[in-house]
Amino acid sequence: MADTADQKKPDHRSERKRRLLPPPAWWPLPACALLGLAAGGAYGVLKAPEYAATGYVVAVPNETTEPATALGFAQAYGRIATSSSTLAYAQPRAGIDARRLRTQVRTETSPDSPMIAITGTSKSPSEAADIANAVADALTLTSNQAAKNTGVQLLLFNQAVAPSEPASPSAPVSGAVGLCAGGLLGGLWLLARPGRRRQEADDALPVVEEYASLPAQGEHSETKEKESVR
Repeated sequence: MADTADQKKPDHRSERKRRLLPPPAWWPLPACALLGLAAGGAYGVLKAPEYAATGYVVAVPNETTEPATALGFAQAYGRIATSSSTLAYAQPRAGIDARRLRTQVRTETSPDSPMIAITGTSKSPSEAADIANAVADALTLTSNQAAKNTGVQLLLFNQAVAPSEPASPSAPVSGAVGLCAGGLLGGLWLLARPGRRRQEADDALPVVEEYASLPAQGEHSETKEKESVR
């Protein structure tokens, strides 16, 4: 009866050992993934949405100018669209200073088409459209002053319109990006952690010792010859 009573008593030592077991070796992977998910979701929620509006300007050659020349001038005008002289013309209509205007406008050109895309960005949809249209008008005004000499004229192809949806990623998208980035960092940590290298070195040590303890090929043949002579 005493033995059965002792068997029924819980073993507190084993329970403590179970509680004090170290976490699994792969714990950085889910931890980094959850941390990235939280950081990405918080960034998407706390950051104010940003809107983008795009207008298009096209380079048109004169009767005596080849189309390839218009394509080359479109590339050049796309580079000077964000210059100080162009932004000085666009500043009054955009309603913001030139330094801020330079950070809220970008241009894109195509190697196959004499088209220039001018994109304005802002936290306000109407302000984003005003920035794009102001820079487009300033670029056409400054470039057409030299149209007689260049043989190429810039025309407004499509005016920018205030967008209805923001261009910045939403909170779910930011959270998904953070989740992927956190999981990637956790995987890299698992591959490059110092404990893993030491464990691989310790696992390889017995194999090296066993190989070193084996007799060489020459020694093995000599022992066979001695046994045969005996």
